Amino acid sequence: MRDVVIVDAVRTPIGRRNGAFAGAHAIDVLAEVQRALFQRTGVDPATIGQVVGGCVNQVGMQSMNPIRNSWLRAGLPKEVAATTVDAQCGSSQQATTLAFGMIASGLVDSAVSCGVELMTRVPMGSAIPKEPEVGKPINRNYWEHYEFTSQFEGAERLAEKWGISRADCDEFGKLSQDRAAAAWEQDRFATQLVPVEVSDPTNGDASRTLDRDECLRPTSLDGLAGLKPNPGRADAVHTAGTSSQIADGAASVLMMAGETAASLGITPLATIVDACLVGCDPVVMLEGPIGATHRLLDGNGLTIGDIDLIEINEAFASVVLAWQREFQPDAARVNPNGGAIALGHPLGATGAMLLAKAAHELDRGDHEHALVTMCCGGGLGTGTLLRRG
Repeated sequence: MRDVVIVDAVRTPIGRRNGAFAGAHAIDVLAEVQRALFQRTGVDPATIGQVVGGCVNQVGMQSMNPIRNSWLRAGLPKEVAATTVDAQCGSSQQATTLAFGMIASGLVDSAVSCGVELMTRVPMGSAIPKEPEVGKPINRNYWEHYEFTSQFEGAERLAEKWGISRADCDEFGKLSQDRAAAAWEQDRFATQLVPVEVSDPTNGDASRTLDRDECLRPTSLDGLAGLKPNPGRADAVHTAGTSSQIADGAASVLMMAGETAASLGITPLATIVDACLVGCDPVVMLEGPIGATHRLLDGNGLTIGDIDLIEINEAFASVVLAWQREFQPDAARVNPNGGAIALGHPLGATGAMLLAKAAHELDRGDHEHALVTMCCGGGLGTGTLLRRG
């Protein structure tokens, strides 16, 4: 297998629900970060072997292969093929794993992975139509094998299994907000962000530049303690303050064979050491990061102490807390710049966003190894192991 490197990785600012991207089109937003890769690096987009991207709710503006549509909308070469994949929340991280595999195997020399989700315009569940009657994703034959639970219920069962309390979740929710606020105060995201022009309905739809994440909000433990539990259980330990925020955004990653980057005189941000997609219990559903982390550590002869930086998606506080109880890492290394509780979780885009955060933080913090992992609906876990440079 060939070495595979990340040349650059970028993301839009994350828009809050009904925020800056409320009037945007998904392919326009993704086109911004696809095009930015080549503007920033000077790489010829015609040399890209394939584009692979993630999107969860593939309906309306996010249907008919939105990754290809965005590429064409960006004015990029029509000869470059593109595919849209769905691995639920981990879609764009799995897209990166597929692109990594194509480069490592020699099928292509370079590739772009990416992802987009405008949850304001295309809400969760939009891809399950009621008219016409085309059937539902799960039927009674599935129920013969597994109970079908929501992610809300999965998060609560995960908390029960690992002994995680409401207080534990509230403390973690505040930590996420505090860390994200500090990251912005210290301008830690500057190298990964692509500002986007958006219309401002409060000013006659005049154009303005979105250059900052919108989801951050002042948070206190008293305020979190006063929030109602998530739907489904009166005794739920999660609230809106300890769950990922509905959000809008896009991200993109440019990868090459190490030898290709060297021939072009490119100094990469990071090397992809290994990647995986694992399955786990679809009822508890959200333990996938535990299995993915074991796979990557064991397969590469590493321990958690060898990992300087971990980006684990904060779908719910219990996902990260259960993972921490399993591996006992230095907690300061886990989501040091905040996560989806503070910054938002635009489903199909989040995996590529986490990879962008990790690759740039490796460089900024002069770290050696980073791990990126996510839980996914249906009982999956994505994982990517990075090494600086």
